[in-house]
Amino acid sequence: MQAERRSAPSKVPAVTRGYWIIKIVATTLGEVGGNAVTLTLGLGYLAGTAIFASALIVLLAAQFRAERFNSLLYWAVITATTLAGTTLADFCDRSLGIGYPGGSILLLSLVVATLVLWKRTLGTIAVETVHSPKAEGFYWAAIMFSQTLGTALGDWMADSTGLGYNGSAALIAVALAVVAGLHFLTKVSRPLLFWAAFVLTRPLGATLANSLDKPAANGGLGISDITISAVLAAAMVACVLLIPQRAGHDLEDREAA
Repeated sequence: MQAERRSAPSKVPAVTRGYWIIKIVATTLGEVGGNAVTLTLGLGYLAGTAIFASALIVLLAAQFRAERFNSLLYWAVITATTLAGTTLADFCDRSLGIGYPGGSILLLSLVVATLVLWKRTLGTIAVETVHSPKAEGFYWAAIMFSQTLGTALGDWMADSTGLGYNGSAALIAVALAVVAGLHFLTKVSRPLLFWAAFVLTRPLGATLANSLDKPAANGGLGISDITISAVLAAAMVACVLLIPQRAGHDLEDREAA
């Protein structure tokens, strides 16, 4: 049993600067892609959520069956979570009528509950320890809830605080800079800082996307969602192929360190 655990390969990437670049591109694509389906094509939030959730289930099944880290597959799953998170958050906030604050509080509760249960079950929420199906399950649940929470937070900040899209993006960038400072200058828990950054990069992508696709009267540039989605999809593929990535350290590497 111990030998099998030590040989278990990681199927998630190491968290590097390149990781965050690809993540922000993915979250921006998720926002405009979700809007393209639900608003531009007029399919609505519920149908959009069903479409992206179906794709997510298929991709997650492939991710769980994979034996080693596959960058294209991993980032396809991440993109599917951000697309599904966009439409699901919009459905909760608008169609269910609970509003941005209600949606954000509900989703924050789900993120915290997932991380607490993960910690109590496996002893850590560090992404470097994602080597087993159970850890993968917690990992992807936390990512899905985080992506959905980030969408709700981004919409709340841009629409309800008076900051607008650019002001919200600037404030989130400052918050991310604080998280980075805590990472480099303090001993604050690295797993907690990772998940804080993971949540914050989602509304950053959402506000950046909205500054491009919303009408000029609402503070955006009025560019078509479909056009932006196509450009970002191409950029996403280029980033995944060109930015060096490697799997997270396996158990033997960590134990030998």
